[in-house]
Parts: sequence; structure tokens; C-alpha cells
Amino acid sequence: MPAAFTARPELVGTFGMVASTHWLASAVGMAMLERGGNAFDAAVAAGFTLHVCEPHLNGPGGDIPILIYSTREDRVRAVCGQGVTPAGATIAHYRDKLGLDLVPGTGLLATCVPGMFDGWATLLRDYGTMSLADVLAPAISYAENGCPLVARAVETIANVRAFFEAEWPTSAALWLPGGKPPEPGRPYRNPTLAKTYARIVREASAKSGREAQIDAARDLWYRGFVAEAIDKFCRTQAVMDTSGRRHRGVLNADDMARWHATVEDPVKLDYGRYTAFKCGPWTQGPVLLQQLALLRNFDLDAMDPLGPDFVHTVVECMKLAFADREGFYADPNFVDVPLDGLLSSSYNRARAELVGERASRELRVGTVGNHAGWVPPTERAAGPVAEFVSATTGEPTVRRDGTTGGDTCHVDVIDRWGNMVSATPSGGWLQSSPTIPEIGFCLGTRMQMFWLDERAPSALMPRRRPRSTLSPSFAYRDGKPYMAFGTPGGDQQDQWALTFFLRHVHHGMNLQEAIEAPAFTSEHWPNSFWPRAAKPARLLVEGRMPKATVDELKRRGHDIEVGADWSLGRLSAVTRDGDAYKAGANPRGMQGYAVGR
Repeated sequence: MPAAFTARPELVGTFGMVASTHWLASAVGMAMLERGGNAFDAAVAAGFTLHVCEPHLNGPGGDIPILIYSTREDRVRAVCGQGVTPAGATIAHYRDKLGLDLVPGTGLLATCVPGMFDGWATLLRDYGTMSLADVLAPAISYAENGCPLVARAVETIANVRAFFEAEWPTSAALWLPGGKPPEPGRPYRNPTLAKTYARIVREASAKSGREAQIDAARDLWYRGFVAEAIDKFCRTQAVMDTSGRRHRGVLNADDMARWHATVEDPVKLDYGRYTAFKCGPWTQGPVLLQQLALLRNFDLDAMDPLGPDFVHTVVECMKLAFADREGFYADPNFVDVPLDGLLSSSYNRARAELVGERASRELRVGTVGNHAGWVPPTERAAGPVAEFVSATTGEPTVRRDGTTGGDTCHVDVIDRWGNMVSATPSGGWLQSSPTIPEIGFCLGTRMQMFWLDERAPSALMPRRRPRSTLSPSFAYRDGKPYMAFGTPGGDQQDQWALTFFLRHVHHGMNLQEAIEAPAFTSEHWPNSFWPRAAKPARLLVEGRMPKATVDELKRRGHDIEVGADWSLGRLSAVTRDGDAYKAGANPRGMQGYAVGR
């Protein structure tokens, strides 16, 4: 059967592939491969470029989980660039002293230790070959000379213009040059960020040896001038956030100095010919594996990938797996997460029997052995907050018109030696927290993932990793490294990645076909982002979904909302199929690209 028409080709080559959410990041990653660098060098260089060119989707003050396959080690590993909560982040402080019922979605109270820099630096030091100066050079150049901002970045700035001018003057100074938003498609400069990176490279280069220079850079970030600027800003600035009040941060220099990125084993699940790998339950990653474990009980091969049986079955399994995400997932360094039970065949056979003909409207958290999962509240209200405060908070990813709010980036790489990377940098959005003027970037707001409820597995406590939505993906096929893939999207990441994977595995779609196929999204469970709303049985579908499918899903009780034709999903992927390397990237939003040869 000939391949279906796609907006982009599936790339095929033999040297290397880079796919990401921005064409310049993909080009920078490929340039590193052409210069003799490996996949890890390329991913780091692409990642730092994304911070400059997609500032509304990620930034240096954010966080990153990374999945890698190293031919040297011949195994998949997870790099945790997710910073922990500060020592002062307690439920007593937020709920009892400050009178909050949720961690705010913006400002300084939601700030964890920014893990992005150390995540990239650890990957470069332990697995890369190039110097920090080499991989930072493109980002410094774009920050200094200008990177063309896409229309959606400018739209984001325009949406928060009044708020910046009224409440966050340091952000207004950076993002409103001449008192107005930048012009779409024109080079935009961030000279302060360029100076920050250049200073790190200059001072770290005084050390002898590549690894020593990288470690010196890490010290400058977490124990040097960057940490000092962050500490001072959090101590001295009371800033408006989504609570409708002004607060100082609790993050300080000691929190920065105590933390470092870690490398650990991933979680995995066998699925037919495939083995899927995800980061641990400090992310939502295992929820994709739970969905696969449930779906092994259904004949997906016999279902039309755009038909109502497929969509209904997948969505109902999503609801069960994501309910367990809320009921059980947390930082496993502090909480005993029963992953073996959650992924077991017996548990998922029993859970699969809950999938009925009608759309469920319940949040059905499971019980593993004698361990009953926590049941979160499913109705939240935003409260009396001005629209320009809340318009781009959190990570909604898609508005109903198809435009984006706060979101995420993604990059996948495979090199000539077979090393592979899947990385999902996010947080530190320009609209999430005020710009720190001495260093040219803002902090993240990942702490909003915690609940201010001691009973919750992901209850706010000091030194914990939030149960992040960030979720890169990796898969073996027939016991061999096969695919690195992923997408931005908050709670949607392990929905869109799942349907992409299923359509590729069960229905023979190539990478680009599976990326471009009409997508759907459930909003059934509590959102991970402020204000934590749940919309039972709500199902968003792209306008390209067949009308007969939409009509039948409505008949089955799904609360359907039809969005724009190309509004859901920002996937990318690379594969190694024998001697052939392949790649695909999302055409939605007109910025994601794959490159390779």
C-alpha cells in the first residue's frame, strides 16, 4: 500500500537525524553531528538553542528529563534535570501561613531549583565529546545577534503586555523593546542571556580539560553568580502571581548549591515486539506504560485508527491510567510507588474490564494489593484573578482556536554510531515568572504540580521532585534500540505520544503519517497545572477527525469539542531501522522540523 499524503516527508538517511520543535534547533543539532559530535553533543546544542528561540515554551530556568541510549553502555538511561523543591516549601508555609489552597501557577512561589542547566551539563560531561564552548556557541550567537521569534511567541508577549507593564517591569524591559512586543519573524536579541552564557564559558575555560570545564560551569550556575542573582531576586522581590497577591520566593542559594542532576534507570514495559521506556514516577512517564498494559487486552489491530472503536477504547484506558497517576505517582525517593503492581498483567486485565460501551464520567483510581490510591478533587475554580494574569499560565498547550499558551519543547537525535536521545525541555517560560535582570531569564513554576494536601502522594514537601508532566519516550523493537520520540503538551504528552506509537505499531503508519494523523485529547482528570481543573468525559478532537467517528463518540457519551483542523500535538521522532535512519516532525504551528542525511 502506498504511503498516504503528508505535509512533510518521512526523512530517510544513513548518517544521522535530528527532529525538534524548532527548525533552528534541528539545524544546530545537525551541525554538531556534521562536525563529528555525537547525539549527546547535538541534543545539548539544540537544547540551548531552544531556550533562546522558543522562550515562550522553555528557558534556562526550567527543567528537563532526558532518555538516552548509549552504544558504549548498550542500555537506556534517564537523566533527571528536574530540580527539587526548596527547603522552605512546606504545606504549612503555603496553606497555613499564606492562606493558599493551591500552589500558584505563576510567580516565585512555584519555583523549584532550576534543573535545566545541570541536566544538559551532566549529559554533555558523561556522554558527549565536545566542549561546553562548542555546544553553547550557537545559543550565544542567537541571543547576541537575534533569533526570529515565531508568531506565537509574539502573541504570548502581547497577551501579557499589560501585566508585564503593571506588575513585572523587569519582564517588560526585556520583552517589550521600545514599549511594544517584538515583530514576528524579525531577529530578537537577549544580550543579557548572551553575556551570562559567555561569562560561564570564559570563566569555566580557565580550567584544564573538558570535564573540568563543564564542572566549573555547573559551579558557576549553582554556586556562583547565577545562583547569587536568583537568591537575591527571590529574597527581595514580592511579585504578583495567580493568587491575586504578591509574594516573595522561598528558593535560595543553599537550595541551589545542594542539588545536582542524576542519572538513573528508566521504567520499561514489553508490548509485543516492542519494549517501551519512560522516566520514573517523578514524571508522568509510567502512565504511557500503564496505558499500553491496559491496551494489551484489546484487539487494536482490528480497529480503524480514525474510527470510534479505537478512539473510545484508547480514551477509556487513558482515564484509568491517568487516575492512577494522580493516585500513586510521586518522587520515588520519598514515596513507595507500587509500579510493579500498576504495570502487572493481572492488575491491568482487571482494570480493562472497567472499559464499557459508554464513556466513563468517574475518576476511577485503582487499588494495588492493599494500597488504595489517593483520590484528588475533580472540581477546581480559578478564583478572582484578572484575565491577563491567568491567560497564559500553566501549560494548557492548546486553546480552542489552536493557538498555544505556556508549553514545552522536544528534541530527538540519532547519530552515525547509533546513540539516541529523547529530551523534553520545558518551564522557565517568559510568561511564568519575572525576568531576573542580571542574568536575562526567569525561573520555572513546576512546583504547581504539588498538592497542598498531606494525603496526596505528590504532597508538597521540601527537597522533593514534582511529579512532572515532562515525558520523553524511547522504544526497542525486537530487542534492539529503535525509536526516540516525544511531544510537548503537559497532560497531553502521554496521550499524543501513545496514539502516535499505536498507529505506527498497529496500523503501519510511517513516522510522518502517525505524527500528522488527526489527534484527540481527554481532559477527564485533574490538570497538572493551576488551577487543576478536571472536565469529566471531555474529549477534544481535531477538525479533521471523520464526522462519523465524532457522531458515534457523542452517542457513546463523550463530551466532544471539535477544535481546529491542525491543533493537537507537536510530536517528533527518530528511528533506526537496520541501516536506515528515519525521522519525522510535526507540521502544526509551522516551526517543528526534522533534518538528516
